[in-house]
Amino acid sequence: MKLIRLGHPAALAALRVDSAEPRRPGPGEVLVRVHASSLNYHDYVVVIGEIPVVDGRVPMSDGAGEIVEVGTDVDWRVGDAVIGTFFPNWQDGPVRRDALRGVPGEETDGYACEYATVPASALTRQPAGYTHAEAATLPCAALTAWRALMVDGPLYPGEAVLVQGTGGVSLFALQFAKACGATVIATSSSDEKLERLRALGADHAINYRTQPQWGRAVGEATGGVGVDHVVEVGGAQTLSQSLRACRVGGHIAMIGVLSGREAPVSTALLMSKNIRLQGVTVGSRRHQLEMLRAIEVIGLRPVIDARRFPLERLADAFRHQASGAHFGKIVVEI
Repeated sequence: MKLIRLGHPAALAALRVDSAEPRRPGPGEVLVRVHASSLNYHDYVVVIGEIPVVDGRVPMSDGAGEIVEVGTDVDWRVGDAVIGTFFPNWQDGPVRRDALRGVPGEETDGYACEYATVPASALTRQPAGYTHAEAATLPCAALTAWRALMVDGPLYPGEAVLVQGTGGVSLFALQFAKACGATVIATSSSDEKLERLRALGADHAINYRTQPQWGRAVGEATGGVGVDHVVEVGGAQTLSQSLRACRVGGHIAMIGVLSGREAPVSTALLMSKNIRLQGVTVGSRRHQLEMLRAIEVIGLRPVIDARRFPLERLADAFRHQASGAHFGKIVVEI
């Protein structure tokens, strides 16, 4: 089979095409023919070396495909369409330290390959009617948005949600929020992308380049109240504005560190507004199954960037991601 490995030191230029024989599944395992993967920021920081991994690691945490061989003691059947889970050890219940281990593409080999032998418990079904490319967008970005709003929120109809940018998490959050009957305020630095956000259902769109104090603009859009939930993907350079955009007693889901990992925080504002600041790292297998049922009920389809890439051009896919020119999830077809 064909696969991609990281070189040492890790860098986009060090990604290399390799070949290996698929490993036959043992007890409790299945062999998956991988048809698609999708890019996440986590994958990017792995392949550029910001998260250290072993030499030769197969990257990519997201994977979608079909089962072609099963080991003993599994409930899956050959031909089942499946997707991976970001945290294979987090099956259910509250988050624990050991549940966050074993991330594909980081601590174990990921899905930048034609075949993957994985524990049967590390998979869920795909939504009915989804293509492999669509399904590959769900395990990290969609589940992060789902947990941020529907699990940790919780989001109720009529509430207001702020989403930042046009990456996968933000677009899934917009879609989940609109399906729940919420008002959505979206930010971007591109007027063209803001128009596309409006087309997806955003009720208000704010250009944060032309309105750097966009927290105040969010307040104006909500009649001075602020939003109930913020899906915070920017991190260090956006949190201060998110605090201003959030209502008294509101909720900020801290998801990303795109603009840095450390910055001064107005603890007085956080305290005086009684804001709940919650860190979010994807979710459990149970969360994923609950999300899949909701996706089928509401008929949600993921937003996929117009440019798609074959496995051999994985480095180019990451360069496209780094450019910020994409809109929605970037898919690699395998």
